[in-house]
Amino acid sequence: MSKLQVRAFLYQLGCFAILFIAGRYIVAMYTGLTGFWIPMTAFIVATLISPKFQAVKTKDGEKLYMKWIFIKGIREIG
Repeated sequence: MSKLQVRAFLYQLGCFAILFIAGRYIVAMYTGLTGFWIPMTAFIVATLISPKFQAVKTKDGEKLYMKWIFIKGIREIG
């Protein structure tokens, strides 16, 4: 794995973790779900709304890109 692939993995993991923890808290506090359904719902929500990062080899070298449902198109990350 290259440095950018590792960075993409860490960014994706960090964003997912933040959204999962926030989602788990919100689901536990504001819904009537209990037990196994709290983390399952938070997992599904975090998976759907977290940004996707990918390292791509181009003719100019390897670049890091991000796609997110709240942003139109694909963005290049510096």
